[in-house]
Amino acid sequence: MALDNDVRNLARNPTLAALEPDALRQLAASAETRILRKGEILFRRDEPSDGGYVIVSGTIALETSDHGGNVRLVRPPALIGDMALIAKTRRPVTATATEQTAVLKISRALFHRILEESPASAERLKRALSDRLVQFLSELDGLTQVGDGSAKEA
Repeated sequence: MALDNDVRNLARNPTLAALEPDALRQLAASAETRILRKGEILFRRDEPSDGGYVIVSGTIALETSDHGGNVRLVRPPALIGDMALIAKTRRPVTATATEQTAVLKISRALFHRILEESPASAERLKRALSDRLVQFLSELDGLTQVGDGSAKEA
């Protein structure tokens, strides 16, 4: 029963929803569940990252500086550290639970193994990430045009 809940939670995330059902099930079966108390730090800014976290319940505050800089609250089904699933990176933020929070930790090694064992999932994920990148670049282009005064009126 808990495995089915974990699969459903992973499938709610837009990035992970690209994976095939069997790959999601394998990911859910191998992911590590962590329960954080209010105020507990999941990771700190500039730490090396070794994977991502899917928020199952609760809320995580992402802070861009150690002195209470910009704070963004994220809730289920957010995936924190999606780039860390693919490549070695450093954490760009500090992540702190603002209430009791459950997360599923997906290590980079596990994620790579799942993609190697499920080429169809890897291809679907590649398409989904490509679509997200194109959308991001389009939005960025729109902001650039507004910022330089060249935005077109409708």
